Amino acid sequence: MAESADHLDPPTRTDAGFDTTPDIPADIADVFAWHSNGTTKIAMTFAGPVATTAPTYYDRDVLYKINVSTQAPGTSPEFVIKFRFGKGQGANDWGVRIEGLPGVTGTLEGPVETTLTANGVKARVGLYDEPFFFDLIGFRETRSFGTIRIRNDRNFFDGQNDTALVLEIPDANLGTIGSNLDVWGQTLRFGGNL
Repeated sequence: MAESADHLDPPTRTDAGFDTTPDIPADIADVFAWHSNGTTKIAMTFAGPVATTAPTYYDRDVLYKINVSTQAPGTSPEFVIKFRFGKGQGANDWGVRIEGLPGVTGTLEGPVETTLTANGVKARVGLYDEPFFFDLIGFRETRSFGTIRIRNDRNFFDGQNDTALVLEIPDANLGTIGSNLDVWGQTLRFGGNL
């Protein structure tokens, strides 16, 4: 169950219309989690949506966290998965360091846009086609005029990308899972706000 989606929340921190130095890399878009075939998949998108011509936002001063609670009450995580980016040698070379992965001792490190594996866990960070379809114009017109104006031929997200961390974790690595699996994301900027 998702209680919220950030997407430029709060606007005073992430929207250029409110702040001339928006903190795009630290803006969480969505967190998804689902089970299939004995594994739990988790995806956290951030720094988007952006045009396909825009660069990917990797920032070494942002710590990303995915919190996983396998037991009630679901508000304190049994697992805290942390990831950060680091600059490589080339102009556009970036790497990722992931720690706290269930069932993995130590860290998982490697270049972005590469599937990294350890003890059955798969992790990949990179740029992805924005998965949503939404008529934002129709939504705004519906709110303004009071009648449904949403159409299936207008997609606000068409031609946009998100940066995402995608994980696949064997359920056995998570131990005993209660009736719910609660997952939420956080970002923390080293040195405070921009």
